[in-house]
Amino acid sequence: MNDLLAIPCVLMRGGTSKGPFFLASDLPADASERDKILLSVMGSGHPLQIDGIGGGNPVTSKVAIVGPATVPGADVDYLFAQVRVDQRIVDTSPNCGNMLAAVGPFAIEAGLVPARGETTLVRIHNVNTGKMIEADVPTPNGNVSYLGEAAIDGVPGSAAPIALTFMDAAGARTGQLFPTGRPIDSIDGVAVTCIDCAMPMMLVEAGAIGASGFETTAQLNADKTLLDRLEKLRIAAGERMGLGDVRNQVTPKPVLISRPRSGGDVNVRYFMPHQCHPSLATTGAVGIATACINEGTVASFLVGTREPPVVLSIEHPSGHLDVKLHERDGKVVAGILRTARRDDCPGRTHSDRHG
Repeated sequence: MNDLLAIPCVLMRGGTSKGPFFLASDLPADASERDKILLSVMGSGHPLQIDGIGGGNPVTSKVAIVGPATVPGADVDYLFAQVRVDQRIVDTSPNCGNMLAAVGPFAIEAGLVPARGETTLVRIHNVNTGKMIEADVPTPNGNVSYLGEAAIDGVPGSAAPIALTFMDAAGARTGQLFPTGRPIDSIDGVAVTCIDCAMPMMLVEAGAIGASGFETTAQLNADKTLLDRLEKLRIAAGERMGLGDVRNQVTPKPVLISRPRSGGDVNVRYFMPHQCHPSLATTGAVGIATACINEGTVASFLVGTREPPVVLSIEHPSGHLDVKLHERDGKVVAGILRTARRDDCPGRTHSDRHG
């Protein structure tokens, strides 16, 4: 025994993100007390998060909190927390679609949702945005399957496919697809699209701020002049979107957008917001694809007019991410394929667990 408080959690990879998953009942109901625990768990305030389990990067400094559903039609509630690496800040304003990929498997294995046949549909209420997402989780023989042949760019190897469907993602934070009332705005002479679909974002054509859009993440993260300019545009966009002072918030996310080079429909560099994502956020992909099918946006000027049903392939630093847009009950829904993995014991491999 020692003087540290033991709180159960499961370390999981969801999509291209990673972090601990908690049952809501195992954390304090008070948000400030909860956030103190999350900062301690992750080790925030140090670039390596040396005193916690965070990975020293925004994509590995994320937390999922899952509990019984509090709204009709849902199976579980999912609260996402972005825990800053170098600052002791917890931001619960956005959703994370990559971590979302592991919510269904976690919920089933935690006993919140019973396995139903070969594939279990888990209806997830995202508490951050109030939106609903459906996850199809492979459950052969009544157990969650993690092994499979599905591959996603940004993650080595393959795993079982998890299909995510974002139901009516528009206005996730502000209540409007275009919070400024226009598909395009001018900020400091730069044309931008401020869009709120799964994630509030500010889309900028890369060439408009002197970038090609094909820089590596390392090159972009080292370009202080570009990062400073993006941050000024982001702060101004946040005010226009009705988000207030966003200096200590991770939304809206800045996105550089350009014409594709590798067979996709559009090329992007997505920021989190002060570092370039090594691949692409799932929620970001939903919003970018939605911008592509709406006339007058920065994205639609590059890709031309697209209408659902359509599959849009988005190029990013690690490859491609495909988004399927189609209509259901008069609303556009977005489908994305992801994978997940549970790590009960770091260092154990898939072969260790399965013979």
